[in-house]
Amino acid sequence: MNLPYLKFNKCSKQFKIKVNNTMKHVHWIGTGLSSIPGIRRLAKNLENFTVWNRTLEKAENSINHVDKDNVKAKKFDLDLIFKEVKPGDIIISQLPATRHLEIAKLCLINKCHFVSSSYLNPEIYALDSEVKKQNLVFINEIGLDPGIDHFFSHLLVQDLKKISSNNIKVVYESYCGGFPAIPNDFRYKFSWSPAGVIKALNNDAKFITNGEIKTVTPYKSISSYSINNENFEAYPNRDSTPYVKEYNFDQNWKVNEFVRGTLRLDGWKEAWKGIFSMLENKTQTIEDDINKKSEELLKENKYLPHEEDRVVLSVKLKGFEKHNKIFDSSYFLDEKGYGENTAMGKLVSITLSAAIDLMLDEKISFGVKTAPHDNKNIMYFFKILKENNINIQNKNE
Repeated sequence: MNLPYLKFNKCSKQFKIKVNNTMKHVHWIGTGLSSIPGIRRLAKNLENFTVWNRTLEKAENSINHVDKDNVKAKKFDLDLIFKEVKPGDIIISQLPATRHLEIAKLCLINKCHFVSSSYLNPEIYALDSEVKKQNLVFINEIGLDPGIDHFFSHLLVQDLKKISSNNIKVVYESYCGGFPAIPNDFRYKFSWSPAGVIKALNNDAKFITNGEIKTVTPYKSISSYSINNENFEAYPNRDSTPYVKEYNFDQNWKVNEFVRGTLRLDGWKEAWKGIFSMLENKTQTIEDDINKKSEELLKENKYLPHEEDRVVLSVKLKGFEKHNKIFDSSYFLDEKGYGENTAMGKLVSITLSAAIDLMLDEKISFGVKTAPHDNKNIMYFFKILKENNINIQNKNE
C-alpha cells in the first residue's frame, strides 16, 4: 500500500514523516494532571486534534480554550479509536503504563505512530522491525524522567568527550523527584493512587558503584543528597546500567559511579518508616495491605486543587584523569506549579507536545526509540520549555 504521508529523505537515508498539519490527525489519550499543559498547547497549534478520556467532561475541559471544528473531545473507547484512526495518525498514550502495549499494537495494525512518556518496555521494543517495515515512529521516554533527564545526559557526555582522553574515571548521577512545594508532615503528596509508588519501593534497583554493578531494594538504600546547598534524600530506581550504552559513554572510560534515582524531601525516610515496615513484613496479604494503605494515604495526603507542587531534576557528570578532576558539569531544574499547570504536568506534557512538533516536521526517523539525543533536536525541546517559562540551568565547575 502506498502511503502519501511518507517520503524518503535521501540526505539522511532515513524515512521521515511528511509535514502536513492540516491532514495528519493527532490523538491524545488520557487527560490526567500530567497531560493538561501539553494538550492545551497542541489544541492551540494543531488543526486536527482529538482528546480521549474515560470521562468525557474532563476531555472537553482540556480543550475548552479553543474553538476549532477539528479539535474535539471524545469518551475513551478502544473500539471507537480503532475505527476512527487512519494511517499516518499520531497517537499519544498517557494511559497507565500497563495499557501502552495494546495501544502500540493498535497503532501497528492501523499504521499509526505511537508516543509515550513512559519507559520503553521489552514488549514494545520487540515491535521495532515491524515498525520500521511499516515506516512508523514509536517514541518512548519523552517526558520528564525519563525524557528531559536524557537530554541533559546526552549533552554532558558529548561535552566530556570533547576534552577527555581515553583513560578517565567517570562519575554520573541523575536524580529527579516531585513533591509538595510546601513540605507536609508526610513529606509527600499524591495526585493519584499511591499503590504504584509503594510497590516501586520494593522493586530491585541496579546501578554501578565503585566500578561494580550492585542490586538493592530502594527503600533499604536511602541516602542524603545535596543539590545547590539544599538537603534531600535519594535512592536508586529501576535498572540504571543500560543507560551507560544509551548515553554513548566512551568504551574506554572507567565508569566508577552510575546511578539514576529518585529524589525526596529531607525527612521523607523518617515519615515513611511505617510504609517500609509494611513492605518488610512480606505477608501473604501484602497486595491487599498495600491497596488498603493506598486508600488511606490518598485521603490524608492528596494534593488540594490549588496547592503547589515542586519538581527537582539534577544530572551531574564528573571526569577524573589519574587523581585530577578534568570535568565537572551539571544540568538542573527546579519548577513549581499548581492547578492544571502543575510542575509535573508542565514538564511531562510540554515535552511530549514538542515531540509531536518534531514528528510533524520530519525530525524523527522510523523505528522504536527513546528520546532524541542529537543536539539540534534537544535544543528544540529546550526552546519550547523556555517558551513555557521553564528554566534550565547548566553549571560548570
